[in-house]
Amino acid sequence: MNGKLLFRIILLAVLIAVVVFAFIHFDLYLFLTDKNKLINHIRASRFDVLVFIGIQIIQVVIAFIPGEISGFIGGYLYGPVCGTLYSTIGLTLGSWIAFMLARFFGEPLIARVVKKEVFDKFNYFMEHKGLVVSFLLFLIPGFPKDYLCYIMGASRIPLTTFLVISTIGRFFGTTMLSISGNIAYREQYVLLAIVAVVALVVSVLAWLHHDKLLDILKGRKQ
Repeated sequence: MNGKLLFRIILLAVLIAVVVFAFIHFDLYLFLTDKNKLINHIRASRFDVLVFIGIQIIQVVIAFIPGEISGFIGGYLYGPVCGTLYSTIGLTLGSWIAFMLARFFGEPLIARVVKKEVFDKFNYFMEHKGLVVSFLLFLIPGFPKDYLCYIMGASRIPLTTFLVISTIGRFFGTTMLSISGNIAYREQYVLLAIVAVVALVVSVLAWLHHDKLLDILKGRKQ
């Protein structure tokens, strides 16, 4: 084993230890247990906006944390406009970090973050469909985009191209979550149900007609 590889393995082990510590120390387990406690946790901070952006960054880097919860909380706390803005900042920074981690550590990190069957499936899309389908996958609400950041980091895609694809692609889902959170804050549950149905319909239609969408994005004539 050469010195560079050994250094990266040690650095990766330290990074994993730091992430586990942060997950416990900053009560990030609340992502998985109690949404209301997480909201109160953010509100109690003097720098609540920075805390929220930091949470969005962390939930991307720790890919198994469901991002829909934090996006919803953004709209609940800050409204549809600021919620979308703060979420976009955090998600973009988190995506950049995940991408660069995958690019630096390569296979040792990918094997620990992404299940082999998930990686093989996404990698197939990358090889056979390219950047256009990657954009489409980011566009679909509820799709596990955080794993995709790591997979794309292990590819040859330029960083700038990745950031454009991921940021623009996430925007629809982020906006819908922020709107939903704000509607829930105002307790307009009928409207919330309508928004949820619209988001679901868009997701299903996007997936069912992804070939046509790919042709449109590629500028092909039908």
